[in-house]
Amino acid sequence: MPRYKLTLEYHGAPFVGWQRQREGVSVQGCLEDALAHFDPAPGPVQGAGRTDAGVHATGQVAHVDLARAWAPFRLTEALNAHLRPHPIAVLGAEAVPETFHARFDARLRTYRYRILIRRAPLALEAGLAWQVRHPLDVAAMAAAARHFEGHHDFSAFRAAQCQAASAFKTLDRFVTAEKNHPNGDHEVVFEIEARSFLHNQVRSMVGTLERIGAGKYPVNRLIQALKSGERRLCGPVAPPQGLTLTNVQYISEIL
Repeated sequence: MPRYKLTLEYHGAPFVGWQRQREGVSVQGCLEDALAHFDPAPGPVQGAGRTDAGVHATGQVAHVDLARAWAPFRLTEALNAHLRPHPIAVLGAEAVPETFHARFDARLRTYRYRILIRRAPLALEAGLAWQVRHPLDVAAMAAAARHFEGHHDFSAFRAAQCQAASAFKTLDRFVTAEKNHPNGDHEVVFEIEARSFLHNQVRSMVGTLERIGAGKYPVNRLIQALKSGERRLCGPVAPPQGLTLTNVQYISEIL
């Protein structure tokens, strides 16, 4: 069976997450249902990242085995036609070796988290950022974020239902940026890169940084959370709408 790599974007708001579940609409389920319209026996769609409910993607990668060979352009067009009206777009498809695995072969995943600081409700950006109505000390947040870089036990920053065998992860980059919008909005953007992440890890780290930026937590609390692994020292989990999976890289793309 020929195998295809798919590059996807989607708005996470209507979905229960990437993974097909007994109830609710999932990204994986929509893709598999769309494939079933034109391929007689599509295999399960395997994603590089199991994004949670409400989390977006601009560079998700998946693979699927099909019963027959398809020209990549025709496969892309057919999928997009049958995915309507769901907010999912197949950006590209390519034939890959049957040994390729979207999840297990990934060597670098990049997530972006956006915070918008403003009092007025979000209109155009609703569902695409975490709105915070109080000031944040971005310099303090950026300095604190650097403690996450490197190899650590992230037990304090994982969900209780996380199924990862080990809480030790290596964060390659944790970059903080800020910009002022012409309408007066102040935006804080985090970009985080690692080979893999724990369940809720990024949102837990951002939630802790927001508490530091708001002056509610000292930086030492973050350091102690990393050292002790105690969940009680971690800040609240940041809401999903600010999080986007932006890129997945494979060894052939990194070298």
